Amino acid sequence: MDSATSDARTPLGATADNGLKIVIVGGFGVGKTTMVRSVSEIRPLNTEETMTRAGESVDDVSEVRGKTATTVAFDFGRITLDARNVLYLFGAPGQERFWFLWDRLFSGTLGAVVLVDTRRIDDSWYAIDRLEQHGTPFIVACNDFGGSGRHSHAAVREALDLDPEVPLIDCDARSRESSKDVLITLVQHIRNSYAGQPARTAAPPREFV
Repeated sequence: MDSATSDARTPLGATADNGLKIVIVGGFGVGKTTMVRSVSEIRPLNTEETMTRAGESVDDVSEVRGKTATTVAFDFGRITLDARNVLYLFGAPGQERFWFLWDRLFSGTLGAVVLVDTRRIDDSWYAIDRLEQHGTPFIVACNDFGGSGRHSHAAVREALDLDPEVPLIDCDARSRESSKDVLITLVQHIRNSYAGQPARTAAPPREFV
């Protein structure tokens, strides 16, 4: 899906006291790169390469026929929360052959967004399993691809066997406002998850929510 973002970006300060790392994970072609592009306040760093016919024998492209490029390392963006705090966003590659990169991306991560295409719910299992193994707080965001593949939240929760405490929301990764709502939900969930526990890193600032 195409990003609807503008090239106009607001200049940011060169420094911040607290950098809060967030990872966006999910299956192949669920919109991770699009979300980073839509919400980042700097021109995002992308490691996309053109997809070729040779890659079709490695990656399952049957459900993403319109996709012409794919992330081969990670996407990176940044959002200013206030004068002292910024979010650093990392979009993880979705193909199985790049999953070995995930452990490095998860290092130092405050929380994660699992982006889901409800037409291909099974593609989300690996991301959720790895986050649970790492003990990383996460939320699930169902990206809107339209069509007849939408499912109720109850059906998605059951299919993914989600803990009742894990937030599940709908989103449109092309929309800056929708993507910001996803990140706000994640920050609120992180705060709730770490309440009463020794802080692993700086607490999310109150101003963001």
